[in-house]
Amino acid sequence: MYLRMCRVLLPGLASFVAALLFTVHPIHTEAVTGVVGRAETLSSVFFLGAFHFYVNATKHKNKVGWNALFMTLACITAAILCKEQGITITAICTIYEIFVSQKVTPNDLKKCLKSLMNGKSVPGISWSGNATKRILFLAGVTVTLLVFRILIMGARLPIFTRFDNPASASETPTRQLSYHYLISLNAWLLLFPCDLCCDWTMGTVPLVSTITDPRNIATVFMYTILGILVHAAVTSRRHVKSTTIIMGLAFLVIPFIPASNIFFPVGFVVAERVLYMPSMGFCIIVAYGWHHIYTNRLRKLSWVGLVLLVVCHSCKTYRRNWDWETEYSLFMAGLRVNQKNAKLFNNVGHALESQGHYYEALQFFNKAVSVQQDDIGAHINVGRTYNHLNMFKEAEEAYLKAKSLLPKAKPGQSYQARIAPNHLNVFLNLANLIAKNSTRLEEADLLYRQAISMRADYTQAYINRGDVLLKLNRTKEAQEVYERALFYDSNNPDIYYNLGVVFLEQGKASQALAYLDKALEYDPEHEQALLNSAILLQELGRAELRKLARERLLKLLHKDTNNERVHFNLGMLAMDDRDLAGAENWFRRAIQIKPDFRSALFNLALLLADDHRPLEAAPFLNQLVRHHPDHVKGLILLGDIYINNIKDLDAAENCYKRILELEPNNIQGVHNLCVVYVERGSLERAETCLKRAHELAPHEDYVLRHLNIVQSRIALAKKNAEQTTGETENG
Repeated sequence: MYLRMCRVLLPGLASFVAALLFTVHPIHTEAVTGVVGRAETLSSVFFLGAFHFYVNATKHKNKVGWNALFMTLACITAAILCKEQGITITAICTIYEIFVSQKVTPNDLKKCLKSLMNGKSVPGISWSGNATKRILFLAGVTVTLLVFRILIMGARLPIFTRFDNPASASETPTRQLSYHYLISLNAWLLLFPCDLCCDWTMGTVPLVSTITDPRNIATVFMYTILGILVHAAVTSRRHVKSTTIIMGLAFLVIPFIPASNIFFPVGFVVAERVLYMPSMGFCIIVAYGWHHIYTNRLRKLSWVGLVLLVVCHSCKTYRRNWDWETEYSLFMAGLRVNQKNAKLFNNVGHALESQGHYYEALQFFNKAVSVQQDDIGAHINVGRTYNHLNMFKEAEEAYLKAKSLLPKAKPGQSYQARIAPNHLNVFLNLANLIAKNSTRLEEADLLYRQAISMRADYTQAYINRGDVLLKLNRTKEAQEVYERALFYDSNNPDIYYNLGVVFLEQGKASQALAYLDKALEYDPEHEQALLNSAILLQELGRAELRKLARERLLKLLHKDTNNERVHFNLGMLAMDDRDLAGAENWFRRAIQIKPDFRSALFNLALLLADDHRPLEAAPFLNQLVRHHPDHVKGLILLGDIYINNIKDLDAAENCYKRILELEPNNIQGVHNLCVVYVERGSLERAETCLKRAHELAPHEDYVLRHLNIVQSRIALAKKNAEQTTGETENG
């Protein structure tokens, strides 16, 4: 498409050279290889398409060419929807109409302006009425699309920090001098694309603060070159040369205007991807200059220079593509060019952090802090990495430092408009860290409230605050917080899930289930909602609901076969359905995944004991009390098996004594210890033990009954002993 466009403006060989240079130019690597740059390449397709259709519209002198114009409109609309730069094609088409299609020369324009200034009539210029209609059409399209774009943006510019574009936050004349120097820097990257970098923000390009700064020479030189080109176009007597330079400058300058900070500040210092379209005009001018050398009997020199340039650019482009292979390689390539950009150090740290290399990531984050000490994001990154390394004290210090760097509220100004939204994460990160300490929950709640006061629609802050309120048993407040979050984000399944948890805490099962189901409506794969709703459905005890509960648990199992909770709850469902074999299978699987799973161990042992398989239950009970020595029910069941099945009275006695260490007044533990004494034949100890049990539970008939039996045995034993003594004396 670019070659076809060049053929409209350049001779055949020169158009091929321009397309060749455009193909291999290293400045295009970011736009072609980086995903975010796809906006530039896609917009350029429609950008060139709009130009082609407009050229077709101008071919017939006696027609406006409405069909081609409407196709131009479609392409312009698509181009601006891809990237704002796309709108600039309307200005280029207008210039094409004036200087190429209508063959108006710069001298003609000078004469017109001179006549208008002197109040004289405008000298006759060959001009078509159809051209006027086309230009008015382009003007209408431009205004309409700009209004449409402004409405989409809500008539507000995006919020950028001084780290994104330091010059935009500077005072006069630093701002103006820096802006103009940046234009010359972009021109240099087109001319000599050697030191390319994926990120030019923060301290990469120091501000030009004084007139005496040597870098102003580059600015003056760049404008001088542009002035020479304009002068050549104006003074040339050859129409082809004049129009070629004018169109080359149009394609070079006009698409760059939205990124030049002239009309509004942008969110970057330099972005190589935005030079994709301007490079079209640059290649036209270079190719025309090459053709001029070629046609002036310097063919060998022109070919040698072209081959050398194409080879160098091709090698650089090939090598640059490998820089974009991974995030790590990309940002390390940037650091080889620039050591002043804290964002690059941060991004290398992020790449290492995503791979779990936290110590290495911490080094780069700390380097970012040393390069840009007031970089809030760098301090947040340091804190987060310390948190990953369980160095909580250091993490808190880093978060507090980041918090201290936030801009202070000013009377009468919206705080939300003055702070970057991602910087508010410091409140969440700090509060999440503090909330790990149950004694500092109120402190965490205060931080969440601060974040919400700065940004009313900060959904995650609402969610986290609700979690803290639940831990504080302030369930009613938690409910209100989640409902407020739902006001700002009604499609968030996590909020519905959290409301379900709130109603569970309040003992309102039906309301809880309704919110859990709503969470699954927005996210059918929400794991916590699937699990908790399945448990709730099971607890409702209705057979038809157990089927739905099983479906949800099996769905979870399909996602993660190593989730022991899912296996356990499937076992509990099988128990409710009296499928003992199935329940045993699920419990055993849960224990295989998590050998210390308290509930699974006990329920499996209880199932085996009830199924008259006590000797199979004993190993699981031993495993249970080994991992959980305070499991009273497990100790009671194990003691019963030792007495009734294994006949190991010592082991049983140890179980019951352990129970009484944990719960001295546990009636079942006391009674069963009494039974051990009975089995040993220690009737007096058994009697004393049972009397204590009777004191603890005077209304338990079985204790009194056993006490009477033991006392009867003691009385019988005494009677037998007396009879034996009497017979001995008589004898």
